Amino acid sequence: MPRTAEIARQTKETDIKVSINLDGKGENNIDTGIGFFDHMLTALSKHSGIDMNISCKGDLQVDAHHSVEDVGIVLGKAFSEAIGDKTGIRRYGFASIPMDEALVTCSLDISGRAYLVFDCDFADEFCGTMDTQLFEEFFRSFAFNAGITLHIACPYGANDHHKAEAMFKALARALREATEIDPRFEGQVISTKGAL
Repeated sequence: MPRTAEIARQTKETDIKVSINLDGKGENNIDTGIGFFDHMLTALSKHSGIDMNISCKGDLQVDAHHSVEDVGIVLGKAFSEAIGDKTGIRRYGFASIPMDEALVTCSLDISGRAYLVFDCDFADEFCGTMDTQLFEEFFRSFAFNAGITLHIACPYGANDHHKAEAMFKALARALREATEIDPRFEGQVISTKGAL
C-alpha cells in the first residue's frame, strides 16, 4: 500500500499545496517564495528519501512567518496521513550530522504525542531572507501536526547556514530511519499499548 498524501490549505495568509511519498527517492519540486527555506526543504526531501512537491503563495510582503509556519502545518498533516496507523515502522529515529564546524543531533519518535525540544542559538537574525527564529517555528508546526516527539540540538557551530542545514539533514535522516518498515514487526505496531 503506497504511503502517500496530498493536502491543500488556503487561508487569508497562505495558499499551500503539498504532496509526499514516504517511499520515494527524494525527488522534489519546492517553491515557497523564500529561497533559503526552499534550499532547506530540498535537503529535507533528498536526505530523507521522501518525495515532496510543495508550493506556497504567502503574504511575504508582511514577512516569511506565516509561510514557514503554515508549510510546517501542511507538511506535518501530510506526513501524518501518509504514515497511517504506523504498522511495522521502526518508530524511532536518530541522526548526528556534521556540517563543517557545526554539529546537529536529531532524535524523534513517531508516537502520536507531539512535542518539540529545540536547543540552538543563531548568531545573526537572517539566513538569506529567512529569519533564523523561523527554524524553530517550522520544526514546531511540523512536529505538532505530524504527531512526532522531536528533539533537535546544536551543541556547537559558528556558521548559521551550516547549523540550519545540518538541522534539516539530521531531521531527514532520522525520519528515514523511523519510517522504515522493520520486517521483524510486520503487521505490528511497536508499542506495549498495541497502538500509537
